[in-house]
Amino acid sequence: MIEAEVHLSLHNFLRSQVGFPAWPHHLTMARLVARALRLGRSALIQVGAVCGYQGRYRTSFIASALMWHDPVIIVATENVQQRLLNIEIPRLQQWLLTQKPIRTGEVWPGSNFQGLLLTSPQAWLKSQLADDGGFPANIPTIIDGVDDLEDWVRDQLTQDIQPHDWDQLMLACPQESEVIREARIQLTHELFQHPENPYNCYLISQSEIEILQGLFLVLDQNTDDLPVAWQNFRQQFQNYLNTYSDPFSPSTDLFWSTIARRQGLFSLHYAPIELPEILVPIWQRQPVVLVGSALEPDTEAPLFRQRLGLDDLTCLKFSADHQGEAIQLYAPHKLPLPNTPEFQGAFIHQVRTLVCLSATAPGVTVVLVGDVPLKSRVGAILAAEFGSRVQVEKTCLDENGILVTGWEYWREHYHVLPAPRLLMIATLPLPSLENPLVAGRVAHYKRSHQDWFRLYLLPTALNELQRAIAPVREHKGIVALFDTRVVNRSYGAQILTALSPLARLNYLDPSLFSQTNE
Repeated sequence: MIEAEVHLSLHNFLRSQVGFPAWPHHLTMARLVARALRLGRSALIQVGAVCGYQGRYRTSFIASALMWHDPVIIVATENVQQRLLNIEIPRLQQWLLTQKPIRTGEVWPGSNFQGLLLTSPQAWLKSQLADDGGFPANIPTIIDGVDDLEDWVRDQLTQDIQPHDWDQLMLACPQESEVIREARIQLTHELFQHPENPYNCYLISQSEIEILQGLFLVLDQNTDDLPVAWQNFRQQFQNYLNTYSDPFSPSTDLFWSTIARRQGLFSLHYAPIELPEILVPIWQRQPVVLVGSALEPDTEAPLFRQRLGLDDLTCLKFSADHQGEAIQLYAPHKLPLPNTPEFQGAFIHQVRTLVCLSATAPGVTVVLVGDVPLKSRVGAILAAEFGSRVQVEKTCLDENGILVTGWEYWREHYHVLPAPRLLMIATLPLPSLENPLVAGRVAHYKRSHQDWFRLYLLPTALNELQRAIAPVREHKGIVALFDTRVVNRSYGAQILTALSPLARLNYLDPSLFSQTNE
């Protein structure tokens, strides 16, 4: 069977590679992927946050894909594709002596192609959501990095009305140009009444709904003349109104606006909240192997599967290396809670103290701050004291540089930055209810009488937290977490479990930082 062939070949390959990064689960993962290819049964694999950060596991599924006698699709980001093409695939092809054709592209190469196709999540999802035949059915598909799959899907499903679309609408409906122009002016006035927030976005309000209703009432007489962007937006808007008007029916859609205040421009957006009904037909077209890092503490990942409409599939989760991946965690008990006025001062004092204690130790320090105004303030205070060592969301760091960053920037760039010896976290990465998009999703859970915290906020925070600290585990570094909810709230135990393996620190002194580099 293919499982035995893959196991033997990969085992011999790994033994032949001097200095090859060790990972104890290569053979198990390769066998499971090979089994999924042979049986046509979908699988969900969690490789762990550290392995996900390092990417070691990819050798396993590439070996299975190369040895499988039929075509395979690999869905991966552009950066991952380049690593596979330049390192993983050539190395394995040379050892396995396979001649399987390798292609990259946004559509299937042709009916006679029997090789391995690498494509982006955006291209694959766009084709699958449209069901346009860009990728034939029944071809086994390996999707890498599914921690971000929900965001990829929602990005593809988001529909926009950009400033230039208003001009296109007036050109398409010249007889209604005055009505269109007046609606745009009214919307601009209403939207710019919203108070500023760090996200520059706002859920659509009742007054804005009424303006759009009036506009579409006039445009209904010219439905066939509407540009495609307006046709799609109008259809979703009408569906939204049908549930919005019913207080007992939870809306399955988000409508919001984004504002560019300096330019005096706005955009309108739509995205679905619920994805299962949209995605189930995709999972039925072909077997998929979904590979993520730390989706959930549970091997079966029930919440992840529920949100994405994944039903019957084989689930596997690899355990962490409790000796090689342990971090040292400093989580003080007596700091003010993050939502109190005293927190900012106490947090900044703790940051300065830790930076001073670690001043003589080599390595990078990272300060993770989700609050945008606090991030700027911390960056300014540290720069005033420590000079050019301090950078706010930049990748050009000194050997002992200090990076002040938000969660999103850190997640996007930590692969190109040196692993920090010290990571300081201001607060847990719970999605902020001040973000209108988060508030809209929470409102949906509330109207559905569901536990929005444990179904949405907490799982999102756990996944973000585990991925964020993965680079620190490489050198058994120190993580300082200043959010006392970890020790004062009932869900704190779940957070500490997600951060394991760890050793708790009850005190700080300079000797700790010399130990991290021994």
